Amino acid sequence: VKEPQKAVSPDPAVAEPKPEEPKETPSAPTESSAADTSGTASDGIAPEGEYKNTQAYLNMQDLTGLFTERPQSGEVNVGENITFVARVCGESLLKKPTVKWFKGKWMDLASKSGKHLQLKEHYDRNTKVYTFEMHIIAPKANFAGAYRCEVSFRDKFDSCNFDLAVHEARTTDGFDIRTAFRHAGEDSGELDFSALLKKRAVHVSTEPEVDVWEILQKSSPSEYEKIAFQYGITDLRGMLKRLKKMKKEEKKSAAFLRKLDPAYQVEKGRKIKLQIEVDNPDAEVKWLKNGQEIHLTGRYIFESVGNKRFLTINNCTLADDAAYTCMIGEEKTVTELFVKEPPVLIVRNLEDQMVMKGERVEFECEVSEEGAQVKWEKDGVELTRDESFKYRFKKDGCKHVLIINDVTKEDCGHYRVKTSGGQSLAELMVQGKYLNLETTDVFRSAKDQAVFKCEVSDENVKGIWYKNGVEVKPDARTHITHIGRIHKLTIDDVKPEDEGDYTFVPEGYAFNLSAKLNLLDPPKIHLDCMGRTAESTILVVAGNKLRLDVPITGDPAPTVVWTKREKVLTDSDGRVHVESTKGHCIFTIEGVERQDEGVYSVIVRNPAGEDTADINVKVVDVPEPPEAPRILSVGEDSCIVQWDPPLFDGGQPVIGYVLERKKRKSYRWMRLNFDPYKETTYEAKRMIEGVAYEMRVYAVNAIGMSRPSAASQPFVPVAPTSEPTGLCVDDISDTTICLKWRAPERIGSAELEGYGVEYCKEGSDEWIPAFKGLTDRTSVIIRDLPTREKMQFRVRAYNMAGPSPPATLQQAVTIREIMQRPKIWVPRNLRQTLIKKVGETINLVIPFQGKPRPQVTWTKIDEPLDPKQVSIRNSNTDTILFIRRSERKDSGKYDVQVQIENVEDRASVNIQIVDLPGPPQNLKAIDVWGFNVALEWKPPKDNGNCDITGYTIQKADKKTMEWYTVFEQYRRTNCVVSDLIMGNEYVFRVYAMNMVGLSPEPCLSKDSAYIQKTGIVYKPPSYKERDFSEVPKFTHPLMSRSVIAGYSATLSCSVRGIPKPKITWYKNKMDITNEAKYRMFSNQGVLTLEIRKPCPFDGGVYMCKAINSSGEDVVECKLEKSIKRCHHEGQINSLKAL
Repeated sequence: VKEPQKAVSPDPAVAEPKPEEPKETPSAPTESSAADTSGTASDGIAPEGEYKNTQAYLNMQDLTGLFTERPQSGEVNVGENITFVARVCGESLLKKPTVKWFKGKWMDLASKSGKHLQLKEHYDRNTKVYTFEMHIIAPKANFAGAYRCEVSFRDKFDSCNFDLAVHEARTTDGFDIRTAFRHAGEDSGELDFSALLKKRAVHVSTEPEVDVWEILQKSSPSEYEKIAFQYGITDLRGMLKRLKKMKKEEKKSAAFLRKLDPAYQVEKGRKIKLQIEVDNPDAEVKWLKNGQEIHLTGRYIFESVGNKRFLTINNCTLADDAAYTCMIGEEKTVTELFVKEPPVLIVRNLEDQMVMKGERVEFECEVSEEGAQVKWEKDGVELTRDESFKYRFKKDGCKHVLIINDVTKEDCGHYRVKTSGGQSLAELMVQGKYLNLETTDVFRSAKDQAVFKCEVSDENVKGIWYKNGVEVKPDARTHITHIGRIHKLTIDDVKPEDEGDYTFVPEGYAFNLSAKLNLLDPPKIHLDCMGRTAESTILVVAGNKLRLDVPITGDPAPTVVWTKREKVLTDSDGRVHVESTKGHCIFTIEGVERQDEGVYSVIVRNPAGEDTADINVKVVDVPEPPEAPRILSVGEDSCIVQWDPPLFDGGQPVIGYVLERKKRKSYRWMRLNFDPYKETTYEAKRMIEGVAYEMRVYAVNAIGMSRPSAASQPFVPVAPTSEPTGLCVDDISDTTICLKWRAPERIGSAELEGYGVEYCKEGSDEWIPAFKGLTDRTSVIIRDLPTREKMQFRVRAYNMAGPSPPATLQQAVTIREIMQRPKIWVPRNLRQTLIKKVGETINLVIPFQGKPRPQVTWTKIDEPLDPKQVSIRNSNTDTILFIRRSERKDSGKYDVQVQIENVEDRASVNIQIVDLPGPPQNLKAIDVWGFNVALEWKPPKDNGNCDITGYTIQKADKKTMEWYTVFEQYRRTNCVVSDLIMGNEYVFRVYAMNMVGLSPEPCLSKDSAYIQKTGIVYKPPSYKERDFSEVPKFTHPLMSRSVIAGYSATLSCSVRGIPKPKITWYKNKMDITNEAKYRMFSNQGVLTLEIRKPCPFDGGVYMCKAINSSGEDVVECKLEKSIKRCHHEGQINSLKAL
C-alpha cells in the first residue's frame, strides 16, 4: 500500500509559510485518524495524493440544513488526486440520508464511478456522523468546473456548490496543444494562404489560457479546421489522431459496475468491508481467498444490498493478509489486503533495583503482544548472551526478563528495553557491604494481628521502623522487638487506619526494606445485578458480539480467570478479549460462533479467598439449510414437493419454510410464499406444462432465514398418460398367467416410465402389485397364483405425473390350464434343406405348442439318434438338436415327434453336410492347332455331397512352371485354351469346384502341348473400345406386403448397372444401413433386406436407392403388420362364456 502523497501547490509564486511564523491551516477533507474501520472497504487505505484543502468541522450552531461539514472548493494539478468530504449528523435521522454528487447542473456522477472517480461513504457509530467522500483520481483538464452535493432525507433537503480547478503540471516538457501541433520555423501558422501573413509583424497576444481539447471534443468534426486555424494549429493530421484516442471509451465490465480497489489496509484486530457493485442484482457472487472459496462463518459475513455486494472480515489477523477475488461467472476482480500489525507497547515498565554484590538481579517488563521481539541495552550498548552466561534472557508469554547472575560493581548502570512501539529504562545500583534483609507484605482482615518480621545477617544491626515515612512508636497495640537477627513489629487488633507502607531502616546502611499492611476483603461476584432469563441462560445470535460484564468486589482487587470446560480463556484467540476494571470484569467474544456455546466460569481470587460463578451461554443462529427437496408427484401445471427439516435449527424452533422455484435454464428464482409455511409438504401451482423446473427451500426461525437448500432434481409438470390399450390374456396355466397390452394412445410431453400390473380376487377391492417397481415391456407373466380362483387384472401406465387410469379385462379369469393340441412350428429356414459344411456346428431350434407339456422324440431314418454324436434339449415351448462338429454321415432326414397322450404331431428336417470335392479325372489334350489347345477331362469321383458348380483351368510354360488361370467356374468338361505363345510347350491342370470351394488337389495333364512356329505374322484386328457404363435400373421392383409380428420377413428386388451401383436402404426416408435389426444381402444384382422379428413399429414405407457414377434409381414399397389371430381364441371364448 502506498503512503499518501501531498499535492503540489498549484501556484509556484506563493511562498510556503516560515517555521517561525506558523499559521492556522484548515484540516484536510480526509478521513479522521480515529475513523471507524467498520465502514466501507476504502477506510482501510488512504487515497494517493489526497489534496487537503477543506476546512475543519464547523460548530453545529453555526450551520443551517443537514450538513455538518460542506465540501470546499479546491485546486489540483493534472495527474494528482483530490478528495471532497461532506458530513451529515445522523442523531435526528432514522436512517441513512440520500446523497448525490453532480457536475454542472444535471450530470449525476453516480453513473461515472470508475477509474477516475470513486464515491465512498461510512458511518461513525460513536459520533453518529455520516461521512460521504468523492475521490477524483488523476483528474484531467476537462474535470474542472462547478460541482454540487445534494443531501435529502424525507422532506428535508440541503445542497452545497463548490468548484474544482485543474492546472496543467508546470514542467519543462509540458504538453501544449498549440505548440505540439504547430510546425516549427519562421513560417509557423501557415495554412494554404499563409503567404499573405509573412509580411505582417509577429504580434504577441496575451489572450487567456484556453483548453483547446475541451473545445474540440464538444465541437462537430466539420468545425475542426476552423478551430485549428483560430488557435494556430497547423499539424491537423496529428491533432486528429490524438483526438481520436481521447474519444475512445474505456471498455466496461459486463458484470461489474464497480470493481475492488487494487489494495486495502487494515489494522490487526479490526474489521474491514470489501464492496463491489454488480450489473445484475440477481447474479451469484463468489468470494475467494488465495484461490480458495470463502464460506460464511462468524468472521466472514456476506451482505447483499440492491446491486451492491459486501464481504466483511471481522477481527482481522495476519492470516487474513492475502489476495481476495470476487467472481461472477467468468469475470473477476482482484485486490490485495494488507493487515498492519500494531506496534508492540510496553505495558509494565522496568523498575530500579539496588542489590548487594554477588546477588542475582532480574529486570522484568510486560509487553502488549505475545512472542514480540525486544532488545536489551546497558548504557546504550546492546546486550547479548556471552560465554560466561552473565546475561540471560527469559521470555514467558508477554513477560520478558533480563537476568544478571552474580552482580558486581561493574554491572551498575542504566538498563533499557526497546520494542517497536516504546522503551523503558531502569537503574541498577550495587551495594558493596553485605547485609541480608528479608521481609514480606502482610495481608490481614479487620481485627486480626499483623506481624512484620525482618531478618538481618548480623544480630548486632539495629534499626528503626517507619509507617508511611513516620517513625513508629510502641503503644498498647503496637509492639517492637529485637531478638538476635530478627526484628519484629507486631500490631494487635488491626484497624483500617493501620493500613500503609512499613519500612525498616538499619542503622549505618544506605539501605531499607519496605512492606505493606493491607486489609483484606474476600472477593464476591454479584450476578444478581445482570439481566438474565429465568433459566439463567444468556442468548446471543451467531455473528454478533458477546459481552459479559460481571460486577465484582474485593480488597485487594481480585484476579479474574475465565474458563470454559476447565480451559482458561485468554486473549491468545483473536476473537476473545478479557478485561478487568475497577468493580467489573468484562469478557468479550467478537463474532460469536456455534462452538462458543457452553458454560463459562468466572473465578475471582485474592489473598482473602475466592468466588466462582457459572454463566450458561446459548448461541442461536439461523437454521442450517434443509436437504434438497423431493418431488412426490407432478400434474399438468402443478407439483407436490416434500422436504425434511434441517438437521440443526440454530437453537430456535423452526417457525416455517419459504419456497422458491425457477426454470431449469434460468438463473432467476421466484418466491412462492412470503409468510413462513409450517408444513413440510407443499403443492406448487401455476406452472407451464412441458417446461423443466427446480425447487429449493429456506428454513426460517426467530433469528432469520437459512441459506437455500440444494436444488431439487429437475422435473417437468405433465399430466398422466391415457390408459393402456388392448389388454388381453396371452397364455394361462394352473399357477401363472401371461398378459399383454399396447402402449397408451396419449403419452404426453414426459417420457413413459413403465407399467404397473395389479390383481385381486373377484369381489375384493384389495389390489396386489404383481411385482415390485415398473416394467418397460408390454407383456408380463404373473406366477404363483391360486389355482381355480377367479382373478381380475389391471394395468396402469406411469410417467412423471403418476399413474394413468387403469386398463382392465372385461371379466374375471379363472386360473387353470387349458388343454392344447400339440403343434410343431417349423421355422421358415428349416422348411428347406439345411446345408452345413463339415466341422460346423448344427443347432436346430424347433418351437412347438401343447399343454400339458408334450413328449418330444427325435429319429433319423426311423432309428433313434446316437447321444454321443447328437445332443437333444427340450423345454416347455421348443426342442433343440445340437451337433458340435458335423460330419458327412450326419446328412439325412431328421424326424421330430411331439405327443400328448394319443394326440401327436410330426415334422421333418433335411440336413446336408457338404465338403470339398475330389480332383477331376483323366485330363488330356485332345488336339493342338495354331495357338490353341483342346482339353478334355472327367468329373471327380467325390463331389463333396453337393453338385459341382464349375472348374478352374490353369496353364504353365514348361520352362518356368508358373501357373496362370485360364478359366474360372467353367461348367463343361472340355475347353479350348487360346492365345498360347508360339514355340512354347505347355502343361495344364484342372480343379473341381462346388459350393464349398476348390478341390484340394488338381488333376494334371498326362502329356504336354507344343505350339509350332509358323512363318505367318498374325495381326489382330483393331476394335473400338465399347463404353459398358449403364445407369442403375431396377429390373424387379419391391412389392408391398404385410407380415406377421415376431416372424422375420424379407423384401427383395433386382437392379442392374455398370459400374456396380452402391445400394442404400431407407425406412420412412431414414437411413437404416447401420441398424442391427436389419440385414442387407446382394448377390448377382438381387438385393434382399431381412427384417428380424418385425414389431408394430417396423411398419412403413421402405425404399431402396441405387447410385453409381452414371446416375441413380429408386424403388419403394409399403410394409404393413397383420394381427396374428390367437390360435386358442376358441378356448378363451369358451372361458368368457363361463
